Amino acid sequence: MSKTKPLIGISTGDPNGIGIEVILKCYSDKRMYYFGIPIIFSNYNLIQDQLNHLDIDVDLIKIDKIEKANSKKLNVLEITNETFEINYGKVNKEGGDYSRASLTEASRYLKENKIDVLVTAPINKKNIKNSDFNYMGHTDFLNKTFDGEAMMFMISDDLKVALLTEHIPVSNVVNQISKELLSNKLSVIKKSLTVDFGITSPKIAVLSINPHAGDDGIIGDEDQKFLIPSLKEISNNENLLFGPFPSDSFFGSNQYKLYDAILAIYHDQGLIPFKTISFGNGVNFTAGLDVVRTSPDHGTGYDIAGKNQADPSSFRSAIYSAIKIFKNRISFNNDNSNPLEISDSKSLKK
Repeated sequence: MSKTKPLIGISTGDPNGIGIEVILKCYSDKRMYYFGIPIIFSNYNLIQDQLNHLDIDVDLIKIDKIEKANSKKLNVLEITNETFEINYGKVNKEGGDYSRASLTEASRYLKENKIDVLVTAPINKKNIKNSDFNYMGHTDFLNKTFDGEAMMFMISDDLKVALLTEHIPVSNVVNQISKELLSNKLSVIKKSLTVDFGITSPKIAVLSINPHAGDDGIIGDEDQKFLIPSLKEISNNENLLFGPFPSDSFFGSNQYKLYDAILAIYHDQGLIPFKTISFGNGVNFTAGLDVVRTSPDHGTGYDIAGKNQADPSSFRSAIYSAIKIFKNRISFNNDNSNPLEISDSKSLKK
């Protein structure tokens, strides 16, 4: 095994969804092995069964130790030899148990520095839960597992969107926000843009809490009483912050292109425009940790599972992003002003 390439740990997500399909489709392109050594934390027979069902040409190899990973094949590190019965498109306990085992084992290897990055296929937030795994999703789990302040950072070539609040009801948003939360999130964004993406003096835009930024208090006063004074105070500490901007016109007018990242106040305010603009090539990156984890910007795709219709573009972008961020961090830590680039990654996009 050559250590000249990053070791890419991959969790399967729910095996009844499209996770394994997009993984296999990515690595049906042999050029993908140039970027790193892929290792799926799974069961070999399960991966082989889906490979046969989907009729995809991929060279699989079963390994029992990370040191045996083959740089020219899709490695399957067996986490269990128990038989799994695939039920495409079905939400069941077995799928949740399996996706949880794949994720937790891959994360353990990442924590022990046995792999360099982690790319996760989509889970179902409901069936993955049990008494020992009571998390709202990947980000929450990773935040408890690794050091730092985990933040969902949706990234693409043209747009980067972070969330002040994530998976909570809209009715709870205003009660959850605070100057401390705002300051912490902006700090994580700034550090990530600098270290992970090589952007010096990043410019960050913040969206408003209320429609039209409250219209001078006519549509709520949270922007005037909380957000505007908080941003002024935080921006005094050598931060290039702008806003708050009304979200209804910010994206449609292409105003977002003037900034390196956008902080949205709540989930759909940021995710709807991000997925509209970047869907298919967007990536969910967990910023704020000392490890690198990415994921595609789509879900389990139960409606098309097993039908050979899943598009692997976002998963491919997640692999590219993980490797690029990993190398950018090495470059930053070595005080290199020119972060390493995967120069020909775009040539692989189909």
